Amino acid sequence: MEHRLLDYFLAVAEELHFTKAAEKLGITQPTLSHQIRLLEQDVGTPLFHRSGKKIHLTQPGIILMEHARRVFHELEQAKLEIGELAGLKRGRLRIGCSGNHLITHALISFHRQYPGINLNVIELATDETHEGLLGNRLDLGVVFLPLEDEQLVSLPLFDEELALIVSREHSLARSASVELKQLGSLPLVLFQSKFLVRQMIDAACESAGLSLKPVMELSTMESQVEMVTHRVGGTILPASYANTLQNPDVAVIPFAQPAPRKKVGLVYRKNMFLDNTIQAFINHLSHRSGGISDY
Repeated sequence: MEHRLLDYFLAVAEELHFTKAAEKLGITQPTLSHQIRLLEQDVGTPLFHRSGKKIHLTQPGIILMEHARRVFHELEQAKLEIGELAGLKRGRLRIGCSGNHLITHALISFHRQYPGINLNVIELATDETHEGLLGNRLDLGVVFLPLEDEQLVSLPLFDEELALIVSREHSLARSASVELKQLGSLPLVLFQSKFLVRQMIDAACESAGLSLKPVMELSTMESQVEMVTHRVGGTILPASYANTLQNPDVAVIPFAQPAPRKKVGLVYRKNMFLDNTIQAFINHLSHRSGGISDY
């Protein structure tokens, strides 16, 4: 059913007079009558009772008028929303990243600048973000680089370092920094080997000739910090997360340089249309400093 035919139909339905409706539309009365007949053929039933110059809507005509008005209303609403999207007054972004708190400040400042844009930020591992982008379930990802895929664009943001977290009563608690070799005799609570943070730790220790044997392996940063609080052992976590801790029972100690680190960046599909909303977030995050972890 053509948009034009509905427009003609509504004009006649509102005027209940072909000549007046034709004048309103700027076309001839015979042309309008022909167009209405085409519409009636399309729906398979008369839309008007014709009695001389007087016309009335049939029951099908009343039903079509109600739906046609809703159609035009929805089209108008769509135009308004598209205009607001272009002006960044509304929109929606689906972002996959690990450790949402690590981009908290960027999210807050972006929301203050564009309060009408809904941000749906999901904590995911890199491979899950990768799959979400290719499956069109995510618009953007914040992950460790490199993420090798010809279908994705990567935009480096910053380097993420690791830090040691120990109990406030530990002998290392007041140290300005810690050497990797000092980890050999330290009880540690770490991620399982499938997580990238653990892989970073193991790779750095292997280069230093160390082999860590954690007393416990857990899957969340919060649970590892809790074990530190109860003096089960120290833990090694992304510095950007560790530095947000407001726990008086733990101490955060940076590693001596060269500290274990990895590049963090934004990723998105190469063939994706970057609308104003996506581009605004990319620009916003690119101009902010900070950190993120992937685990």
